[in-house]
Amino acid sequence: MKSLLNLTRFRLGLAALLLVTGSIWAQTPAAAPATPPPPTAEERIAALEAYVTNVDPAKGPLVGSPGPGHNAWMMTSSALVLFMTLPGLALFYGGLVRKKNVLSVLAQCLGITGMVTIMWWAFGYSFVFGKSFGSPFLGGSEYFFLKGVTSAPNTDYAYWVSQNVFSMYQMMFAIITPALIVGAIAERMKFTAIMLFVAIWMLVVYFPLAHMVWGVTGYMNGVWNGDAAIAAIDFAGGTVVHMSSGWSALILCLILGPRLGFGKEKMAPHSMVLCMVGTGMLWVGWYGFNAGSAAAADGVAANAFMTTTLAAAVATFVWGAIEKRPRGDHARRWLRRFDRCSHHWCPRRRRALCFRDQDQSDVRLR
Repeated sequence: MKSLLNLTRFRLGLAALLLVTGSIWAQTPAAAPATPPPPTAEERIAALEAYVTNVDPAKGPLVGSPGPGHNAWMMTSSALVLFMTLPGLALFYGGLVRKKNVLSVLAQCLGITGMVTIMWWAFGYSFVFGKSFGSPFLGGSEYFFLKGVTSAPNTDYAYWVSQNVFSMYQMMFAIITPALIVGAIAERMKFTAIMLFVAIWMLVVYFPLAHMVWGVTGYMNGVWNGDAAIAAIDFAGGTVVHMSSGWSALILCLILGPRLGFGKEKMAPHSMVLCMVGTGMLWVGWYGFNAGSAAAADGVAANAFMTTTLAAAVATFVWGAIEKRPRGDHARRWLRRFDRCSHHWCPRRRRALCFRDQDQSDVRLR
């Protein structure tokens, strides 16, 4: 009996000792993981060189960090591309239409900007630059509502540009592309019809085509997709923006036909001043459109910046020179005809003509 009592006491003491020891171990914090050694001077220099030359930082200390200089240029380029649509394209097209349709064209450009922005936020960016579908024709669903689109770079497309900045830059391309079509169907479609057409067109044409050309798994991405069936290189939207909008505009024109009263009523542009202002804004915005397509502030962007300036300047001068001969002779013939009917109603015109002096060619309509 006594031995049994001693055995029980021993067991109780052992259990109490185990409980105390367990509680002590439970209160002891886990050992912190070993901190990685600080990067060496060579690693820091290599990371800085990767930033300056816009190459992959590999596993250096700056992996996952956006580059402030590249980000600044891309944000500026985003604003410049939006500037091409609002107000550049709106004023350009607004000046080319009749006075009664100016507000209609402006509203169409503004409405397209708002609607496409919402579509891009909800699913457009994911359809174009996602990859979860594993499809060469459409991206994925991982970026719906811009989920996971943070300030960290998406190295599938840019090593040093924040993904949220990259997504906003590409959104400006998605905005201006359908807005370009507005000029082809000006004065011939109602506002609601245009908005419905643009919404469907973005889903059927723009998003799939943009992924095929620019998406990392795209069917025609010859830059990022080594398995692309067609190794195309579209630097600044020649296919995605201009060809898609141009062909779509031509087909839409053929479907709608000419404007009512075309050839019977005067349909001259109501304000070449607005057209000129819009043209200048498009030229300025084109620097962001072209140089920003380098997705970095590097040598490629610098070359595109210079090329944009020279190309626009040459086109402006050559266009004026080509127009001068046929238009210049035509204008002089009309001035001589107007001189013969000075201060009278010209039977070939609907308005009275007034001249300062018979010896001058300054014509004013009143």
